[in-house]
Amino acid sequence: MTNTTSNTCELVWDNCLKIIKDNVNAQSYKTWFEPIKPVKLEGSILTIQVPSQFFYEWLEEHYVSLLRKTIKRELGNDARLEYQIIVDNNSNHNPYTINIPTYAAPASKNPDVAAPLVLGTPIKNPFIIPGLKKVNIDSQLNNAYTFDSYVEGDCNRLARSAGYAVASKPGGTSFNPLVIYGGVGLGKTHLAQAIGNMVKQNFSNKTVLFVPSEKFTNQFIDALKNNGVNDFIHFYQLIDVLIVDDIQFFANKDRTQDIFFHIFNHLHQSGKQLVLTSDRPPRDLEGMEERLLSRFKWGLSADLGTPDFETRIAILEKKMYNDGIDLPREVVEFVAYNISNNIRELEGALISLLAQASLNRKEIDVELAKKIVKNFVKSISREVSIDYIQKAVCEYFSVQPDKLKEKTRKRSVVQARQLSMYLAKNFTKNSLKVIGRHFGGRDHSTVIHSCQAVKDMMDTDKDFRESVVELEKKIQLSIS
Repeated sequence: MTNTTSNTCELVWDNCLKIIKDNVNAQSYKTWFEPIKPVKLEGSILTIQVPSQFFYEWLEEHYVSLLRKTIKRELGNDARLEYQIIVDNNSNHNPYTINIPTYAAPASKNPDVAAPLVLGTPIKNPFIIPGLKKVNIDSQLNNAYTFDSYVEGDCNRLARSAGYAVASKPGGTSFNPLVIYGGVGLGKTHLAQAIGNMVKQNFSNKTVLFVPSEKFTNQFIDALKNNGVNDFIHFYQLIDVLIVDDIQFFANKDRTQDIFFHIFNHLHQSGKQLVLTSDRPPRDLEGMEERLLSRFKWGLSADLGTPDFETRIAILEKKMYNDGIDLPREVVEFVAYNISNNIRELEGALISLLAQASLNRKEIDVELAKKIVKNFVKSISREVSIDYIQKAVCEYFSVQPDKLKEKTRKRSVVQARQLSMYLAKNFTKNSLKVIGRHFGGRDHSTVIHSCQAVKDMMDTDKDFRESVVELEKKIQLSIS
């Protein structure tokens, strides 16, 4: 090829790109036109090179009319466009040419597949399932992870609601991709797999796949070693709902990120659903290509926070119900109180508690729970209970503790009850609802009112303020 010919074909294609850029959105332009390379110009026939068979088919199906009009505008009515497609054939890159017709290609006869199946050899399944057929792709899901077994609380309500919406209409919501992020053991994998299991249940024609990011990387490395990168890409292009766990492990793996970028683009452009989990929000992911991070931000990023005390209680009770066991309320509260940051450890403590009680034939009580919980947390600070606070306040004001639970308006009792609620809120991790339950079943609004009443009295009554300070010192000494 002469330099003149090369310059001419590049000039023609540059002129075409200027027109195309004005007729497609920026993202489509970057994805489908920037990778194209002009190869040669012979008369009115322009040959361009595209990176894959799928790339050619996508252009033919979605942009053939725009390409045809653009080429004719540059080269006249007799203009024709030809493609040179790089096909990986046993590690030898042998380009071959396909003439594009002057009419739009018909729609795919099998829209569910949405990936080229014309390579001449069966596509290899990296999950080692011989004789690939779409229906044979194992989802790699744990059937125990469902929405029914996922306990909802304030910490996860947004993520659960978004996940349920995605599972109800995969690829049909604005939550694409759905990125679920949060710390270790907060239920990211459970929620992601619950989405997949619900899709499988409600959409039998859709292919769902759950894959940890490290497994994806290892499969890609194997594909590189075996000259099977095209098969690897085409396999993942078959998926309708792709769930990738722990995407933070893609960090600093440039080639893995590059291949995932192209898979992501294809699935997203095809209206397929992507669900990703991470230990941090996309904006905080380091070692990631900016173009990939920008795609992670297209949909919704939903946070899984640390469950509050009531949610932790509900999680334990759900597991107890599913396992057909019953534990004393004070034991459940103790475990939930002391293990606050990790649901996995919370459930692990419950399992260990049951195992110890069964193997050693011990009664399950708070003392046994204390021994078990020590294995899950570095140290358990001496706790102050609501009962202790009630007794300390009642002793100080010479009031019988039982009176705090009665419906009486006697000033001394009301004052002791309000102050006990105030101190319980400040010195324990119990929710307002739990605190109210320790005072004769009062609701959270009563606790809020009591706390405010104590603050108001401290502002106007010096003696009362000194009493509060003295009681606070006594409680602080008891836990130090």
